[in-house]
Amino acid sequence: HWPAEAGFWLAHAFDYFPPATVHVAVVDPGVGTARNILAVQASGHYFLAPDNGLLAPIVSRARDALIVRLGTTELARLGVHRPSATFHGRDIFAPVAAELAAGRCPLQGLGEAVSTLIPAWVEDPAVEPRSVTGVVISIDHFGNLITNIDAALIERFRLPLVHAGNHAFPLLRTYGDTRPGEYLALVNSFGVIEIARAEHSAAEGLGLSRGAPVVVRDRTDQP
Repeated sequence: HWPAEAGFWLAHAFDYFPPATVHVAVVDPGVGTARNILAVQASGHYFLAPDNGLLAPIVSRARDALIVRLGTTELARLGVHRPSATFHGRDIFAPVAAELAAGRCPLQGLGEAVSTLIPAWVEDPAVEPRSVTGVVISIDHFGNLITNIDAALIERFRLPLVHAGNHAFPLLRTYGDTRPGEYLALVNSFGVIEIARAEHSAAEGLGLSRGAPVVVRDRTDQP
């Protein structure tokens, strides 16, 4: 139920799908409240999500984003009259997504175009000349700690060392490049820094959770 995590994964996964795909992301702790619902066209794809920061990473990376706030009048035309207070995924998101996917309703026909949306809950990594500071944005079922630090941000470091909690980890290439039980950092398949423990859970071993700070430093600057 963390919109920041959902937004991170959506931003890193959507372009594996065909152009014009409709992506529905209902990570919605505020369901039933006065929060808005957004339909966005960006980077050749469509997105439906609550206005809670989830879509901020998508919009910030796109040069051509069109953002529409769903309106009650427009929803009524689609047959959405009395949605439940707790299941907007079924009562609003699904029928709107179906209309978009079928090409029966243009994005502009769903409501009012807006220029702003709720910002992301997690700030972008802080980039300094010799360090980059981010956070643990997700933990997978293996206990790997996935950060929001893109590998491109540390390409200039000759000897990167990843710090989290009271520990520091070398940046290796694969999970098998160290002995079982030892910690490491690597660039995962989505191109971001990940902290792992070979054949074990890094999250359990380190006691870290989502939101924990992570710093990558260049060891060439250390005495």
